[in-house]
Amino acid sequence: MSAVIINEVRKGFYLDSVALMRMSRTVADLDGVEEAAMMMGTPSNIQIMEDAGLLEELGKSAGGGDLIIGIRAVDVASVELARDKANEQLDAPAARGGDGEAWRPRTLRAAVREVPDANLALISVPGDFAIAEARKAIRRGLHAMIFSDNVEVEAEAELKREAQDLGRLVMGPDCGTAIINGTPLAFANVVSRGGIGIVGASGTGTQEVSCLISQYGGGISHAIGVGGRDLNSEVGGISTVMAIDSLCHDQATEHIVLISKPPPAEVASRVLDRIAISHKPATICFIGASDLPMPDNATQVFNLRAAARAALGLDDSNQATPKVSFVSVSGRSQIQGLYSGGTLCAEAQVLLRAAELAICSNAPVPGVPNLIDANTGHRLLDLGDDQYTQGRPHPMIEPGVRDDAIIAALNNPEIAIILVDVVIGYGAHLDPAGHLVAVLSANSLPDAPLVIASVTGTDEDPQVRSAQMAKLADAGVQVAPTNADAAQWAIELINVAS
Repeated sequence: MSAVIINEVRKGFYLDSVALMRMSRTVADLDGVEEAAMMMGTPSNIQIMEDAGLLEELGKSAGGGDLIIGIRAVDVASVELARDKANEQLDAPAARGGDGEAWRPRTLRAAVREVPDANLALISVPGDFAIAEARKAIRRGLHAMIFSDNVEVEAEAELKREAQDLGRLVMGPDCGTAIINGTPLAFANVVSRGGIGIVGASGTGTQEVSCLISQYGGGISHAIGVGGRDLNSEVGGISTVMAIDSLCHDQATEHIVLISKPPPAEVASRVLDRIAISHKPATICFIGASDLPMPDNATQVFNLRAAARAALGLDDSNQATPKVSFVSVSGRSQIQGLYSGGTLCAEAQVLLRAAELAICSNAPVPGVPNLIDANTGHRLLDLGDDQYTQGRPHPMIEPGVRDDAIIAALNNPEIAIILVDVVIGYGAHLDPAGHLVAVLSANSLPDAPLVIASVTGTDEDPQVRSAQMAKLADAGVQVAPTNADAAQWAIELINVAS
């Protein structure tokens, strides 16, 4: 019997993409459902749903402001039940509010009228509309944080040039993490307040460094995200330089940390020139870069742990001692990294490359081959990359996205060590460690690979870092203090095995 596909289109019905991803996962987990997605009807989302085999003509007719329900199930009864569940979730907020629900503005203009003292707009709409909403914000005197992705880089550059002329900071597009005046925005953690300001073109990199600074006894003044493409040649680091300006003039900030993938030479020069005229010391972490000439007030480091420690004036000797005993398994000699955080994956690549291990990745740092071109050596995968998340939730939101990869690694006779990250905080899954433990327990083998994990977060986060670490340790997972330590444990254990 062929599968049954059903579509429903809600005209002019908008919900945030993160909420829609979670609802979609709930529907997809129902018995008899092969796949399900609820998405706004932008061209890119329509293409994703069509590629996933979830669209009929009704769904293809949706506009960018419409919400599409697409479900594929084994039979009519299953697809109808799934549609009912989808609608039940979509209607739940209105049902809870009832007649007594507080009025909320539906436009930026109304929101500004309601809160005239606000100075920041957080924008999370389909990418096709994000630039227009951000432009409205900056023209009304607001700074803008754009959580939305799928924005053309040319449009990003144009918006940021206008914002620069207006004296307004644009964080993003695709800015997933910020902490402003102690308030976590999007994917962020509850960290201590203090004198260290972060400028990050990386969400999980910013999370890891801010959490480690807090754990080491320091604190954060602000963590300003700029979006992953701000340091590209097309944009030229406009928001990065403006963010550095802001931190230089901020009385609460005593030290500046910059986190990014290596920018082009001309952009790196522009950013470092701005650092050079600052009276504040800086730590520069261009993940995967080689040695660069630094201003007198700046120190270059090469991993996230080192960035956190350098910002606090602590030594980072990189003398990681394994806390585990390696039991050699005949024929097993490979490390498999399965990361939800792209910058955590990049950090592990830097450390394994420095140890002269042969590696490849789907999101390689400079000097590491792409696994498409050289699928050999130790494999470090960023499972939050677009190729894995199109039409599906990010693994930080729904850890089940990487279940298949974990199960495959557990059953691969060549893999000796599996490296995983667990990222907690606002926006993340409520119990990622518990989910990982359930997958490992259900697929345990007598000679299974060793699993080494780290937890990015704090004890003040909703999931409680120490509780997440305890769950993992109780299940036999080796829990490292940091992502960098986890990678170094793996290096030393593999070297012992060889």
